[in-house]
Amino acid sequence: MKHLFTILFYQPVLNLLVWFYNILPGHDMGIVIIALTILVKLILWPLSQKSLKSQQAINRLQPKIKEIQDKYKDDKEKQGQALMNLYRQEKINPASSCLPLLIQLPLLWAVFMVFRDGLSNQSLSLVYPFISRPELLKTTFFGIIDLAKSSKILAVVTGLTQFLQTKISARYTMPTKGSKSQTENFAVMMNKQMMFMMPLMTVVICWTLPSGLAMYWLLSSIFSIFQQLYWFKKSSKLS
Repeated sequence: MKHLFTILFYQPVLNLLVWFYNILPGHDMGIVIIALTILVKLILWPLSQKSLKSQQAINRLQPKIKEIQDKYKDDKEKQGQALMNLYRQEKINPASSCLPLLIQLPLLWAVFMVFRDGLSNQSLSLVYPFISRPELLKTTFFGIIDLAKSSKILAVVTGLTQFLQTKISARYTMPTKGSKSQTENFAVMMNKQMMFMMPLMTVVICWTLPSGLAMYWLLSSIFSIFQQLYWFKKSSKLS
């Protein structure tokens, strides 16, 4: 399993970093991470758009969802079946809103492992034969931040950015007060918890880990914020 993770995630991330390091001017690891983040987010763009669309669709269905929950409040099995039928009828996959996050988790772990190893000579042995392997990789960003070491400031900034991202997302995807049932649906509860728990967990995770991971996380959140604002503005014009 570990060997499979290395082949599917660790090695591709390492080689992408080395390739960007070779071709980008200045050989700056911070610029390399910016390039990697943009590439990953562009690849995930269609899935992310689908996720935002699914969240908004579920929001619009809240009155019908509440009606089903009230009708089958004493029969969870029938309630679940009725909700699945509703999602099928409206061509909505509730799980699609989680897909981008689930796909990014192995990438985050791979980025962490690459920087945990300090981009050492041992890790460089996994560089593909067709990619030029440098003798040494500088892990600093503009010669100021060592991305192979932790940064408390970057951890806090990453957490604050994560909070802003979840707040913006909740603003457009949380149901209105009139549409909630007495026992709020799973999506609403998750949004409320994530608004505070996710940023806190982000700070805790990034506090002691290599700041290269925090920087990737920070840039991903910033990219997601602009993507959300673009999508919500676009969808409001179409509605």
